[in-house]
Amino acid sequence: MIEDRTYPVTPPSMTVKSGIITGEVVDLKVTERVEKGTDRVVSPARLTGTLRLENTSANRTVRLVEGKLLFMDAHGQAIRLEGARSESIVRFTPYGDERLDPGQDTTRVLDVEFPVEALKAERLKEIRLELAYIPSPFREEVVNFVVSIGAGQ
Repeated sequence: MIEDRTYPVTPPSMTVKSGIITGEVVDLKVTERVEKGTDRVVSPARLTGTLRLENTSANRTVRLVEGKLLFMDAHGQAIRLEGARSESIVRFTPYGDERLDPGQDTTRVLDVEFPVEALKAERLKEIRLELAYIPSPFREEVVNFVVSIGAGQ
């Protein structure tokens, strides 16, 4: 029989700020699937939660590229994923969904690989989110058309 083993992340939510992007990460937890009785890991640990980002600029549009999660130990070193597991990347790729105009926000579900080494007591000190985005000037312009209405027929 397979069961989920859940590890709470403390604190379960935090605010983020990177330049003109602010937001929060909420409902963080780590889950791995194990075989009941033997504790054999069936599915390696994954970090899940919700990432909400907002463009706080008054005059710049932002194109979100990606976010990379790094898991840092007490010495400031990244805890590596084992084996062939892929990097913990959050993608912002659906067309139009990666663009944030001033004041707009977006929400992403986090579901990324989590290093087994970080599950050991007091091994994980912090989670680092590296955001890649491209800011560009936001412009709104007005164009007036000079018109007149002729006599009706």
